[in-house]
Amino acid sequence: MSFELPKLPFSTSALEPTMSAETLEYHHNKHHAGYVKKLNELILGTKFQDLSLEEIIKGANGPMLENAGQHWNHSFFWKSLTPTQRDQPPEIFAALEKDFHSIENFMLSFKQAGMGVFGSGWVSLVKKNGSLAIVTTRNGETPISDQQTPLLICDLWEHAYYLDYRNERAKYIDNFFRLANWDFATQNLSRLDSSIAALVV
Repeated sequence: MSFELPKLPFSTSALEPTMSAETLEYHHNKHHAGYVKKLNELILGTKFQDLSLEEIIKGANGPMLENAGQHWNHSFFWKSLTPTQRDQPPEIFAALEKDFHSIENFMLSFKQAGMGVFGSGWVSLVKKNGSLAIVTTRNGETPISDQQTPLLICDLWEHAYYLDYRNERAKYIDNFFRLANWDFATQNLSRLDSSIAALVV
């Protein structure tokens, strides 16, 4: 199978001023597109060429795994964002209150985790063993292991924020919550497994 770059669920200018059209054009049309192109080149003629993205992530290593992971992470990241910011739905609000004691404490913990990633990576809100948790991954690693169901994911690679925030990752993470798609997170909260087909495709 050949993988395709998914369309953004909003226009490139829809997230301004929090995330600029220039950032999205480079991030989606150059960086994400590059991972998809490279992944298709790497799987061609191998035992992985007819496998799903999840199967490749579980079975590959090296550059193939990194590019497959980046394709998955970015596809999930776009769905984690929305130009239509609303309050957290009751289900996700109650879960965050239960496992982090307050929304404010969750946001602080999420920010601290993201700031603790040295170099490139990702910070995610996940469901694991019935509870919510914050996990970080490096480079092209994904949060879909260890029976974890991702709810939201934030890209910590510099290309995600440098044009808008320069080296101020903390400000970028703070502003991520102005775009967080809580409806998407709530949909994922109700899932019984970490099926990549359900979460990304």
